[in-house]
Amino acid sequence: MTDVAIIGAGTAGLTAAIYARRAGRSVVIFEGEAPGGQIINTPEIDNFPGLPGVSGYEYANKLYEQAQQFGAEFVFDTVKKVSGSLEEGFRIITEYGTECEAKTIIIASGVKRREMGLAGEQEYTGRGISYCATCDGAFFKGKTAAVFGGGNTAVEDAIYLSEICKKVYIIHRRNQFRADATLVDELLANDNVETKLSYTVSAIHGDDKLTSVTLTSVEGRDEELVTDALFVAIGLIPENGVFKDLVDLDEAGYVIADETCETSTPGVFAAGDCRTKDVRQLVTAAADGATAAISASRLSQSL
Repeated sequence: MTDVAIIGAGTAGLTAAIYARRAGRSVVIFEGEAPGGQIINTPEIDNFPGLPGVSGYEYANKLYEQAQQFGAEFVFDTVKKVSGSLEEGFRIITEYGTECEAKTIIIASGVKRREMGLAGEQEYTGRGISYCATCDGAFFKGKTAAVFGGGNTAVEDAIYLSEICKKVYIIHRRNQFRADATLVDELLANDNVETKLSYTVSAIHGDDKLTSVTLTSVEGRDEELVTDALFVAIGLIPENGVFKDLVDLDEAGYVIADETCETSTPGVFAAGDCRTKDVRQLVTAAADGATAAISASRLSQSL
């Protein structure tokens, strides 16, 4: 029986693997796609301590290699079912039939970005389209940027961008923002911010990089908006459906866990973007991974 089973090989999961192996625990880490998570699509990371300018792919690959060097076992398959308890042990079954028994589990399944579903979206991701203003905003210093969304994240992104960009547009499909009133007031106090309410992004244009987007109003009127960047903030989707009968989820589908990373089920921990938290960044994912791994390692050693 494995001491610690980790579901997800993003920053949180890989960090957890490193810490659990350093504690002498046996580790199996499950990943249905490429190791590293969504950060592999980021051309350059400037906000992770000690690694300015590293590409997302390089960062993720180094983290993956580090976990391998410490002896973590990898299963590249999608987890389809997790059951059991701390007393009886947990059982993991994958899409292609791999089964694993574990004393403890760390859920590090991450989130998937809610995409616009437009032609060219994948093509221009990293070349003008981004889903993280604090990650990529600095690349557009002194330029024009647009934010698509109307919640707290979108408004916060627009406020942040207004401090470094020449011009910021914020596009929202409703006639008023869903964000907190104090945030909206802060946003509207910036002279270089222009709101485009009752509009949605309907098309993407560019050559080797994004040059403009088409906006369509609720009345059906089209307008071309010239911009160097489009930051999409229309929501995140946690990848936690498989765990709904194992741990408590909030109404948005995030695993309920605090800064200790403990969930409602003894022996099951949650780390990274998949859990309830205020800040979702590489550095907080790494912190979660370390915290969850230390807790899981201590618990598994006592069993």
